[in-house]
This record gives sequence, C-alpha cells and structure tokens, in this order.
Amino acid sequence: MQITPVSGALGADIHGVDLASELSNSDASRVHDAFLEHRVLFFRDQKLSPPEFVRFARLFGEPDIYPFIKGLPDTPEVIEIIKTESDSKNFGGSWHSDTSYMENPALGTTLYALEVPEAGGDTLFANTAMAYDALTDGMKQLLSGLVGVNSSEKGYQGGRAAGMARLDAMKGTFQPEAETYESEHPVVRTHPETGRKSIYVNRSHTARFKDMTVEESAPIINYLCDHMIRPEFTCRFRWEAGSLAVWDNRTTLHHAINDYAGKRRHMQRITIKGDRPC
Repeated sequence: MQITPVSGALGADIHGVDLASELSNSDASRVHDAFLEHRVLFFRDQKLSPPEFVRFARLFGEPDIYPFIKGLPDTPEVIEIIKTESDSKNFGGSWHSDTSYMENPALGTTLYALEVPEAGGDTLFANTAMAYDALTDGMKQLLSGLVGVNSSEKGYQGGRAAGMARLDAMKGTFQPEAETYESEHPVVRTHPETGRKSIYVNRSHTARFKDMTVEESAPIINYLCDHMIRPEFTCRFRWEAGSLAVWDNRTTLHHAINDYAGKRRHMQRITIKGDRPC
C-alpha cells in the first residue's frame, strides 16, 4: 500500500489496495490512520458490489440510513446519486458538511463513482481545522461561545426531499415523508479522535447563531464560509469510473462542481454515523 498526499492542506491517494477484498488488520489500521491525518482519501480503479462498498464503509464506523433518499433494496445504507443529461442542477452543489442539521451529524461520507463525464464533475474539499488555526486570536475568542442553528430545509424551496426529486433519475427515490431536521452545534467543534478544533458552519445548512437573528448572524457566517475555502486550505479530486473517496465530515467541507451540462454522472454514497459535536 502506498499513501501519497495530494496537496499541502488535505487529501491523499492510496494505491496498491483492492477494496473488493477484506483488508488485513494492519492495512485497515493504516487506512484509518491516514483518514485522520489527511481527512480525505482517494482510491482508483476499484470494482465494488454494494455489499463490498458497505464493508469498506465499516472501516470508519457504522453505515447510516440517509433520511431523504431510499437506499438500494438489499443494502439500504447505499444511496444512488444520479444527474442525467437533462438535469440542470446537481446533488451537493455547494460547500457544506453532510447532515450538520442532525443532532448526530455524519462522522464521514464515502462516495463511489460508477459513471462520470469525460471532463467536469470534480469535487472540492476544504480543511476546516487549518482554516480555524489561521484565524486571529480575537476571532477565535468571538467564536468560542457561539452556537450554530442548522436546518435541513435551508436553501430548498418546498423542502429538501422535493428539491432532490427535481433530479430526473431520482424522482422515485426521495422520501416525501422525511421529517425536517434542526440542530444546534458549536461553531467551533473539537475532533473526538485528534483533539483538533475546526470551524463548523456552512452556508448550505447553518441558518443563524443561537440567540441571534439571521441578519445579525449573516456577516460572520459569510466571512467564515469565505475564509474556509481559501485555495491554500483546499484540494480537488477528478473522478474516474471506479474512483472512491472517503472524507472526515467533522473537519472538512466539500463541494460537487456542476460543470458538465448535458452529461451523465452516476455515484453511490454511504454516510457513516457520528456523534454530537462538542
């Protein structure tokens, strides 16, 4: 197994491993250690069945059921994310941290590419711990007592499930009965395994700060969201069929770029259960 960093901020390629086979204890330990160190890992040339994909996700924690999209019949933890040639919008097309609107947001997410355009459809990642470290002492002091109010409905006209149903290939997969989620989490969270502090807000889900109005909160939220995605805190991944990525949702943001109009992109995704941020 070879582990090669892809940028100065975060991300590493892992070569020499077949994820369709069960990893040895030593290889599994190396992958998990690399996950904590590099925050997002990239694998190429994989060929996984849904059960094998679920087994891989278990290296990082317990696979979760995503509340807004129906999973595959035999592996409900696996959801399909498809953008067709006729869709104008994509899934995940803004900087965000997955399920931060839930009381226990996802620990991580793993995404597997089945079909991708010849060009376009890359994913950007940002290191929110590095972004926190770069803040001034005054800003860190300001943020230390703030709590973010996060909502699953922010940015979705008619609700999140209805918004997802506008994607042609996903019309029959959304869960119309899914509830609305709202959570309160510290703006600065401490990673339970590394002890590193990270900024924990995003424009997709963070509506305001607790005990503050939307208007009062917006300038600080906007500043932090712009700060976290400075180029020196980011990396970019170009997908190929058979590529797989797994990222630490507790200390990263990601953004699926929507730059492949008229092309098809078919992915499978699993989210991994997390705990309450502190």
